[in-house]
Amino acid sequence: MQALETVAIAAAAVAAGGINAVVGSGTLITFPTLLAFGYPPVLANVSNTIGLVPGVISAAYGYRAELKGQRRRLIRLGLASLLGGVAGAVLLLKLSADTFRAAVPVLILLACALVLLQPRIQKWLARRDARGRANGGAPLWAGVMVTGVYGGYFGAAQGVLLMGLFGSFLRDDLQRLNAVKNVLASIVNGVAAVVFIAVTTVDWTVAGVIALGSTAGGLIGARVGRRLSPAVLRGLIVVVGVTAAVAVAI
Repeated sequence: MQALETVAIAAAAVAAGGINAVVGSGTLITFPTLLAFGYPPVLANVSNTIGLVPGVISAAYGYRAELKGQRRRLIRLGLASLLGGVAGAVLLLKLSADTFRAAVPVLILLACALVLLQPRIQKWLARRDARGRANGGAPLWAGVMVTGVYGGYFGAAQGVLLMGLFGSFLRDDLQRLNAVKNVLASIVNGVAAVVFIAVTTVDWTVAGVIALGSTAGGLIGARVGRRLSPAVLRGLIVVVGVTAAVAVAI
């Protein structure tokens, strides 16, 4: 790697780590950067996923105060993310990306709509006293697993999808939900990374540069994100989500 290339990838990784901590979609910064420097798509995606693991872990650590009292939720939804992440990683190595990529913009825009509608959905849930509202029931578990498949396959905006699901099925503070999102993203990226390391080629120099940058970005993003109001955080989720959908579609 040349010096300019290293600096550019490291800077992209810092930005990606910060965005992943607050919203999600950091992959849409690092992945195109790698492509711009001539890395093959699958190698870029694999190396990027592995490199971002320390970043999402650092983001989850930064939100550790908001994780208190959520152990049962994390175990339950973490299993869904684990299964989905493994399945998504296997799909990346086995299937063509065309069909799945075509569905990505639709999934992201749907998640943005769910985030925008979150206040109304929560008011509706409060009026009807729905059973299972504390943990979201089977629909949320299935949605988290499907999001894990997507995250293991590509990963961009999986945080937006998770926050859209949480806003639809859970009644809780947005910052607490964002903390759960970071943990689940860590699980998905982590298990996908294990699969990739076991069975395919990794550019360890690239992965290392991204790991260092994303770790710093994750800690910075967590510190900034925890200070944002729910309205501002919701707005950021929607803006990044729409941008992600357009970027993937192009």
